[in-house]
Amino acid sequence: MIVAARVFLYVLAILYIGLGIWCAVAPSTTSKKVGFERIGEAGRSEFMTVYGGLEVGMGIMFAIFAIRPESVVYGLVACVAVHGGIVAFRTASFFLYDAMHGMVVQLAIGEWIILLVSSTLLLALRQMTAAGA
Repeated sequence: MIVAARVFLYVLAILYIGLGIWCAVAPSTTSKKVGFERIGEAGRSEFMTVYGGLEVGMGIMFAIFAIRPESVVYGLVACVAVHGGIVAFRTASFFLYDAMHGMVVQLAIGEWIILLVSSTLLLALRQMTAAGA
């Protein structure tokens, strides 16, 4: 199970680093896909920082947690915390705004999958730990 969790964290790292780089190098394309308007230089800077830098940083964080088997559980806890927040706010936004279409729905599906897989892996590892203790 620890191998599956490490692979999951590495895949997540690659996805987030790739998405962050894509947002940084093609901000017009990526921002249009999610309906984000980058108004003025400040808007462009904010998009690059949050959608580029934060996502690359998250990818690096997940990779660091995956490196050592001892830190995998912490990586899964971080993943559940981050994606729990993302899923909660994304779900709320669907009730508040007409946003359930296109790339936003694809992102929401991916976020739900990540939350469910990370939660399942975390619970399984905790049960294995408790059974072995």
